Amino acid sequence: MFTEIVLDAVGSDKAPEPEIRGAILACRALPVRVHLVGPEPELRDLLDEHLENEDLPIVIHHASERIAMDEKASQSLRTKKDSSMRVGLKLVREGKAAGFVTAGNTGAAMATAKMVLGAITGVDRPALATPMPTSKGNPCVLLDVGANVDCKAHNLGQFAVMGEIYARSVLKIHKPRVGLLSIGEEETKGNELTREAFALIKALPLNFIGNVEGRDIFNGNADVIVCDGFVGNVALKTSEGIGRFVRDVLRESLTRTVTAQVGALLSRRAFNDFRRRLDYTEYGGAPLLGVRGVCIIGHGSSNDNAIFNGIRVAYEFSRAETLERIEHELTGRHKRGPEANAAGSDVTVQ
Repeated sequence: MFTEIVLDAVGSDKAPEPEIRGAILACRALPVRVHLVGPEPELRDLLDEHLENEDLPIVIHHASERIAMDEKASQSLRTKKDSSMRVGLKLVREGKAAGFVTAGNTGAAMATAKMVLGAITGVDRPALATPMPTSKGNPCVLLDVGANVDCKAHNLGQFAVMGEIYARSVLKIHKPRVGLLSIGEEETKGNELTREAFALIKALPLNFIGNVEGRDIFNGNADVIVCDGFVGNVALKTSEGIGRFVRDVLRESLTRTVTAQVGALLSRRAFNDFRRRLDYTEYGGAPLLGVRGVCIIGHGSSNDNAIFNGIRVAYEFSRAETLERIEHELTGRHKRGPEANAAGSDVTVQ
């Protein structure tokens, strides 16, 4: 039995080629049916060209409009009623698909998802969560990484709750350690936002380990790291740049210094493993937490491997019923109010 996954076929920088190739890879490897959304004639021609005579569970839904990367989210919502994002997310809302994947405009994807799917009770702003590689092998969930440039303390509290549930349900971490990204470990360090958020998150029934610093994203000392979308996006893009830099320098060094055939082979294997751990395309995309439906947002520069993994993440996310768990826990806290938090505290995440 197939899991139905919708793919925005005209989202990425080089669309629709990566989307078509990624959909084919996913249908070959996973029990999914991919619903491509975009201009049907263009998608049909390209799909037939790549499939030849192969029969795969891929269907096309026509959408006459696409949202460009430089478009403002508010404008696209008002003027593009038949965009690939809106058509695709409606399929999820109507229960015809389990998840939606796009490598398109992040702001537009978030705004459209919030409008079409609606927000979970107790969530003011959805957040993008992405797994980051660590030296200990287990990924660390970083959120928000770009959905909300400006945040208030209670938003960070909601992010902490959603990230902790994500780490438990998808990454299978028994008791995730939650940290708040700041400029020092002491409770008094940081700006007004982080100091206020520290007190709020500390009062929540989470395994809160306090402030963490940028280096803690990769050393495995925290399982969930919370920040506003501005800081998170800078951290994410900086990390990707450093990863590419280290990869290129390491490749150059290995090419120059390794001469023995056996040594070259072993070094190449180690290098390939290292590259995979740093390769953003292996992670596929960031789930948008806090909306009533699975929505995975990937890089605009996504290739076919990133699209494939975005579909994989949507499939796994829907199977884990992560959003249902988030809604259940946040709705419970919203109804219970202060008593849902630590004993003796009147801080809530609303």
